[in-house]
Amino acid sequence: MATTRHAHTVWEGDLLHGKGVVTLDSSGVGSYDVSWPSRAEQANGKTSPEELIAAAHSSCYSMALSHGLAGAGTPPTRVETKADVTFQPGEGITGIHLSVRAEVPGLDAEAFAAAAEDAKKNCPVSQALTGTTITLSAELL
Repeated sequence: MATTRHAHTVWEGDLLHGKGVVTLDSSGVGSYDVSWPSRAEQANGKTSPEELIAAAHSSCYSMALSHGLAGAGTPPTRVETKADVTFQPGEGITGIHLSVRAEVPGLDAEAFAAAAEDAKKNCPVSQALTGTTITLSAELL
């Protein structure tokens, strides 16, 4: 069964001096301020589209890796994923780097690296972002 999630943003003013609020409607977990300076300079307590993409990618990737490892008979004890989304004004999103550290009893580093790479390729968010260069570093704890 397909699911659809919802969020909306209300923006006031022009790009450089305006501001907005993005609301996560489906979960109801909150509304977050956004602005051009928080996107192109320092966050200063506001979020950005890139931070939201990083959150989506790190959580999706962790789920995909956990699923793949469990399906191979080596379920993880813990998976920690960090996503760094780079935004260059005038160019857009220029890359995403995933860093994953995981505890997987009974798995060697080579098998973990293969599973990590497979999750990067098959995570639904990675697939949605195929126009962006995605790199990966993986560490087995």
